[in-house]
Amino acid sequence: MFHKEGHKIILFTLIIVVACFLLVDSFVTLNWLRTLILISLLALLILILQFFRNPKRHTQQNDQTVISPVDGKVVVIEEVFEKEYFKEKRLQVSVFMSPLNVHVTRYPISGKVLFSKYHPGKYLVAWHPKASEENERTTVVVENETYGKVLYRQIAGALAKRIVNYAKVDDNAKQGADSGFIKFGSRVDLFLPLDTKIRVELNQKVRGGESIIAEINE
Repeated sequence: MFHKEGHKIILFTLIIVVACFLLVDSFVTLNWLRTLILISLLALLILILQFFRNPKRHTQQNDQTVISPVDGKVVVIEEVFEKEYFKEKRLQVSVFMSPLNVHVTRYPISGKVLFSKYHPGKYLVAWHPKASEENERTTVVVENETYGKVLYRQIAGALAKRIVNYAKVDDNAKQGADSGFIKFGSRVDLFLPLDTKIRVELNQKVRGGESIIAEINE
């Protein structure tokens, strides 16, 4: 299954690839060159299909846990001062997505959307220390009575040129449900309460909608 954000791009790419196949087959006479071009076109189509895939995930609904909003690798776990919404110290957990990862963004907790804002910005590489504050990004805050407030931030990378965010203020968010998409390489930051129990480690690979990032520290 493919994400709806990729339908137009997939159709356009398919048309271009088929047209190029026909042109190459008709006008390129060198066998090795024709084979090389056809393999390259097929590889391009496969990469586009790979990028926009939207696999079904089995989320275990639990108001005491925060799940990863995206697929990728944990690149940051640290205490920081969150400037935009909380204006206080929080635990930041960041997940970096390569172009080969699934790029669907999912709600990390269930609850009510309290805040949702888009920020235009730069396109620094996603792992750059200033990417969270200077790159194109969206900030969303969701709250439930059990866990409290969780802020997650979609951040564009050097290749990502469009962030899609479906979250709107007063929406009822469902943990693991589709909340957006980032096209072509990016990162998502989570900002959690200081007393939360982190369940991941640096460089750990996580799956959006399934991997537990943190839980209430009882």
